[in-house]
Amino acid sequence: MKTSIALALAAGKLAVAHTTFQSFVIDGEDQGQHFAVQTPSNGNNPILDVTSTSMICNGGTAGTDFVEVTAGQDIKLQWHHNDGASTSGDSDEPIASSHKGPVMVYIAPFDSNGEGDVWVKLQEDGLTGTTWGVDNFIKNAGLITVTVPDLAEGQYLIRPEMIGLHEAGTQGKAQFYNGCGQIKVTGGSTTLPSGVDLTKAYSATDPGVLCNIYSGTVSCTEDGSAGYTIPGPAVWDGASSSGGSDSGSDSSSSSTPTSTAAPASSAAATSSAAATSSAAAAASSSVAATPTGTSPSATSSAPQASSTAVESDTPSTTLPETFTIQEFISWLEATTGSANAKRFARAMGRRAHARDFA
Repeated sequence: MKTSIALALAAGKLAVAHTTFQSFVIDGEDQGQHFAVQTPSNGNNPILDVTSTSMICNGGTAGTDFVEVTAGQDIKLQWHHNDGASTSGDSDEPIASSHKGPVMVYIAPFDSNGEGDVWVKLQEDGLTGTTWGVDNFIKNAGLITVTVPDLAEGQYLIRPEMIGLHEAGTQGKAQFYNGCGQIKVTGGSTTLPSGVDLTKAYSATDPGVLCNIYSGTVSCTEDGSAGYTIPGPAVWDGASSSGGSDSGSDSSSSSTPTSTAAPASSAAATSSAAATSSAAAAASSSVAATPTGTSPSATSSAPQASSTAVESDTPSTTLPETFTIQEFISWLEATTGSANAKRFARAMGRRAHARDFA
C-alpha cells in the first residue's frame, strides 16, 4: 500500500513538472492565452516517440487567429508549467530545473499543416559551458525570443521546442515538448526553403537524443568527444536569430551544435603565448619611444613571440623569426643598452606571469 502511494506521488510530481507554449508576447504585451496558439492534445505531457505525428504541433488543431508581425521583428513565445493555473508559488514554473536540454524554434508555411519536408530551423540554444538552453529559458521566465526572418508575406506556423534530457540516458526516454503558433508576416520578400519532416528529423539514437547528462563530462556528440550536438537540421542561414534568450537578458546562448570546454593545458599555453606577445610588444613600443640610441631599423624590427625556440648565444641587431629569451635580451642590449635590456626583460617577465595567473 505504501509503495503504491509513493509511486502515485512520484508519478504526480513528474506529470506536473512539464510545460506548454501558451501565448505570444508582442512589444511587451501578452496577446492572450492560446490566442493564435494551438492547444496541445495531451496537456503538458512530453512526447517520447520521435516518429509520432505529435512531433508536428503536439496534437494541436489549426485555428483562424493569427498574430500579425513584420519581417525582422523580435517576438516572444511564452511558456508556462501548467495551462490556466496560477504560477504563484510554483517552483516548477515554467519547467522543472531538472529538465535540462536544448531549446529550438522552427517555422513552416501555414498551408502545409506542418506535414512533410516543410520545417526550417530558425534558432537553437544547446549547451554552452555548463549552461543549457533550458537554463536560459527558465532564467527568462519561460520566454523564448525569436527574430522573424525576412520572409515573403503570408501565413506561417512557428514551433518552439525543447528536449528534457534528465532521463535520456535510456533510449526512448528523452522528453520532447513543442507547440505551434500562427503568425502572419508582412514586409518581407524571401521564400522559405524546403525543410525537414519533423516525424523523421530525429532518431531515438541520435547523440543529442540518447544522452547521459549525468556522467560527469557531457559526451553527446557524433564522435564521442566532450560536448553536446543539438539534434535535427542546421539553423537556416537566412534566419536572423537572437539565440533564444530574452532580448533584455545577458544570458549566453549558442547556435553552434557542439559546445566543448578547451583543455586546461591548451588554455594555459594560449595565455602564456598571449602574455609573451603582449610583453614583447610593450617592450618594442618603449624602444621606439627612446629618443637616443635607437636606429630606424631597430624600431621597425619588433620582436615576434613564437612557440618554437632556436637556441643561439650570438648577439644580433636583427631578431630571427623565432627566438629565445636570451636572444631577445641580446637584441635589446644591442639596440638599447644593457641597462634598458634588463629593465625590459624584467617587465616582460612580470606581465607574462600576471597574464598566466589572471
